Amino acid sequence: MVREQYTTATEGICIERPENQYVYKIGIYGWRKRCLYLFVLLLLVILVVNLALTIWILKVMWFSPAGMGHLRVTKDGLRLEGESEFLFPLYAKEIHSRVDSSLLLQSTQNVTVNARNSEEEVTGRLKVGPKMVEVQNQQFQINSNDGKPLFTVDEKEVVVGTDKLRVTGPEGALFEHSVETPLVRADPFQDLRLESPTRSLSMDAPRGVHIQAHAGKIEALSQMDILFHSSDGMLVLDAETVCLPKLVQGTWGPSGSSQSLYEICVCPDGKLYLSVAGVSTTCQEHSHICL
Repeated sequence: MVREQYTTATEGICIERPENQYVYKIGIYGWRKRCLYLFVLLLLVILVVNLALTIWILKVMWFSPAGMGHLRVTKDGLRLEGESEFLFPLYAKEIHSRVDSSLLLQSTQNVTVNARNSEEEVTGRLKVGPKMVEVQNQQFQINSNDGKPLFTVDEKEVVVGTDKLRVTGPEGALFEHSVETPLVRADPFQDLRLESPTRSLSMDAPRGVHIQAHAGKIEALSQMDILFHSSDGMLVLDAETVCLPKLVQGTWGPSGSSQSLYEICVCPDGKLYLSVAGVSTTCQEHSHICL
């Protein structure tokens, strides 16, 4: 409390000091003071609650100088232990598991792995869905442990790098176009069948085609013609018996001939037919078969 008195006087005049004094109070009093104390107390309570919540969050999330929870920050990157769920895309340069465990990626819809260039364009994609596995790239290749290509696919060809390709399906393998291979072989005690239901079947090789059956027969069936053509060589039938059971036969020779001997005659167009053997050739007598 400060008391101030203001007195104005003129020289030669005596003025008595008034007894009534004016008092000015400095400060906050009354309801304003109580509101101020209440506001300060409220701020203090909020500060304590925020500090308690911060400590609780740090405790629940397992914050530490090395990381947060199962997530650890190392010199090589981030290390995540246990199972984790990502709600949005994950961008990483390399993802690998521990030495003693496998890496498992799973999703309720599909798992998609994209490779992008510097312009954020997708250059490769691997998509594993509930019904199909889709790979989008210029080339798809599977390698062995030592880096040897086992299976390679691109827009032009499919290359199988293994020593043997085995098809175990009961219907075999279906190829819509040509197949290049040095050997086609069936399993032991199984038949090998090459079939073209509606088109032609052609086997070509620069150094020859070798067909061999070790413990069975070779059978060729066709609705139309079966052609054996050699441009520079000859056709050799090397066997103890060559049987042509359905060749056209000519009429019998002169009466009294009881010998069942025939000679094979060839028409100008290559057609074969049988003619009863005589003292001399009888092919000319039955040449009407060639017409």
